[in-house]
Amino acid sequence: MPPILEVKNLRKEFGGLMAVFDVSFDVQPGEIVAIIGPNGAGKTTIFNLLSGVLPPTRGDIRFDGQSLIGLKPHVITGLGLARTFQSVQLFGNMTVMENVMVGCHQQATYGLIDAAFRLPHARREEHHIRERALAQLAHVGLESHAEEPALSLPFGRQRLLEIARALATVPHLLLLDEAGSGLNHSEKAELEQLIRVIRAGGVTVLLVEHDIPFVMSLADHIIVLDYGQKIAEGTPDQVQADERVIAAYLGQEA
Repeated sequence: MPPILEVKNLRKEFGGLMAVFDVSFDVQPGEIVAIIGPNGAGKTTIFNLLSGVLPPTRGDIRFDGQSLIGLKPHVITGLGLARTFQSVQLFGNMTVMENVMVGCHQQATYGLIDAAFRLPHARREEHHIRERALAQLAHVGLESHAEEPALSLPFGRQRLLEIARALATVPHLLLLDEAGSGLNHSEKAELEQLIRVIRAGGVTVLLVEHDIPFVMSLADHIIVLDYGQKIAEGTPDQVQADERVIAAYLGQEA
């Protein structure tokens, strides 16, 4: 089976700073893959390149065989690649339900005129979108909060809401950028279970994460970055035993 994501010789320069240096890796369908590394290793920069937030200096990104280079973020989302962000980004003036409906509208077929005149097919589709949004909220355990302001949720629930919104775009590949950051032990256990359920539902997951025990218990495959370069790749056991990884995290040779 071909990879769902192929990253080839990806490079990103900011002036004289090399943030990502010729990084290559594949993600297979159905995997949970983690990108780890010390602060400043280039992890979030890679996510920004994959999702179209930043253009690469050079290299190629192929999703389901199609190059993503030069595509806008909303186009990439429409192809089936969704993401969350390191800092939670919700629409604070909207309810929990409305935040997820924003993701559902990625699949909507009616236009502004249809919505403005409340045409019958637009009303029917809007009803279906609300049903889909509620189903996604139930998926992450937030259905009882549907009509509450999004920013009234505790921080851990805001993380779950952002995941629900991403899932509402019906992705094939979900990028989770530090989804466990700021969560307590029980919330991380809940997140780990949710990620496993997402994968069981047919969505491949690529995550960036600082919590090494969390990653080691969850990921099938791990990519390790340091100073923008890939220094190791493999199973959790292989990565934990790699001397380059130990040196990068401990600042000394193993």
